[in-house]
Amino acid sequence: MAQGSGAGIVITTPQGEDLEFAIKFGFKASNNEAEYEALVIGLRMAHETGAKHLLAYSDSQLVVKQVEGTYEAKEENSLSKLASSLEDCRTRHITIHYLPEARAPLAVQPITTGEDWRTPIIKWIEEGLLPENRWKAARLKTRATRFIIQEHILYKKSYTHPLLRCLSTEAGIHILQEIHSGCCGAHVGTRILANKALQAGYFWPTMKQDAIRLVSKCERCQKHSSLIHQPAEPLTTMLSPCPFRQWGIDIVGPFPLAAGQRKFLLVAANYFTKWVEAEPLALITKGEEWCLGLRIKQRFTTVAHPQANGQVEVTNRILVQGIKRRLERVGENWAEELTSVLWAYRTTPRGSIGETPFSLVYGTEAIIPAELGMPSHRVMNFYEECNENLLRENLDLIEELRKKAFLRIQRYKNIMINSYNKRVKSRSFQVGDLVLRRVDALKPIGKLDPTWEGPYKVTSVIGKGAYELEDPEGRPLPRPWNVHNLKKYFA
Repeated sequence: MAQGSGAGIVITTPQGEDLEFAIKFGFKASNNEAEYEALVIGLRMAHETGAKHLLAYSDSQLVVKQVEGTYEAKEENSLSKLASSLEDCRTRHITIHYLPEARAPLAVQPITTGEDWRTPIIKWIEEGLLPENRWKAARLKTRATRFIIQEHILYKKSYTHPLLRCLSTEAGIHILQEIHSGCCGAHVGTRILANKALQAGYFWPTMKQDAIRLVSKCERCQKHSSLIHQPAEPLTTMLSPCPFRQWGIDIVGPFPLAAGQRKFLLVAANYFTKWVEAEPLALITKGEEWCLGLRIKQRFTTVAHPQANGQVEVTNRILVQGIKRRLERVGENWAEELTSVLWAYRTTPRGSIGETPFSLVYGTEAIIPAELGMPSHRVMNFYEECNENLLRENLDLIEELRKKAFLRIQRYKNIMINSYNKRVKSRSFQVGDLVLRRVDALKPIGKLDPTWEGPYKVTSVIGKGAYELEDPEGRPLPRPWNVHNLKKYFA
């Protein structure tokens, strides 16, 4: 019984005589330490009285096993209370012993009640026990040459350290968690995490696999991981069968305010002829009316699909660069320069068609302003009388020109597909999978903001890398999402 800074011991002989002792500690002792010391001293006193067989009553197997050396306490309060439910323990003649210091260690290796990968090695080194299987026995004997035992602790001989302390898988995972996300953890990657545990002087056979699982399931690591730039689906191209059949439309801006409060640019590019139309707008909500005026039927693709609006994105870049280079100072009326930039684009040969957009639309190359300042051969030999007939003849022959351009587009796209698909690393999901979504797909993010958000649940597989999602509350997202903006979430 632990009371204050002392403990009481009662030993009952086979004849029913009670031997009562009191212990006074010369150190500050907790209840657990007092119980442990009382049991140890009681065993010693029973031995001094000549006892051959001793029965110790305890409701805690841990206390008894601690004395036997089978268990080692992780910390002082890991010893449970010792039951001292002995009858008739009234004090009569009590011998007092003084104990200057504690015998019980305050911090030793964690308690392990079951067997793990270390058990066969320890049994072979300490007791010479081998598995019955000859192959397993030979393998164990060879493996055990790399291990030693010091003070009942198994160590592995290392090439980088004198000795590596061997841990159970559970203790090893705890060490990895502390290194990865503890008070001094920086959520390092898999390889660095396993190496840091090794450099700290620990070893267990699955430390690299455990590090991979730990990092892959870490929510912070998943949400702040780098963006995936490698394509996940083979490239799907769109071939327009004839001019002005399919258009790609995009909105560029905002630009500096121009005349009429215009700050947006609505750009439409034809997939066949590469002809471009652009309109400065003050409000982007008028884009639908503009499309209706041109009799354009709109088809919406998955959000931020990297290839669906690729044609328009390239066109946007060329137009914006042309506008910037024509402006003498920032803030000038960029809308006034749009006509010149569009004319330059329409009269420049495009690599995919081998012709200028103007020639595929009108069948004839346009005369550029430079030919008027310094007359070219066709300008110098211009005859107004026959010019109209030649233009009509070119329109009759334009189908052959467009067919050649179509074949060139097909060949160009096949080359592009082969080059693109070499970099594809397939990534797909099934209904019910949890995924993370790119944060910057629709909005800008800050330096410290996560790059992924979620998790979301896949509710439908549309095909060609498009998926429908729902949030954790079960609410469906308003539009499909492409696999380019998604990644697997590990719970």
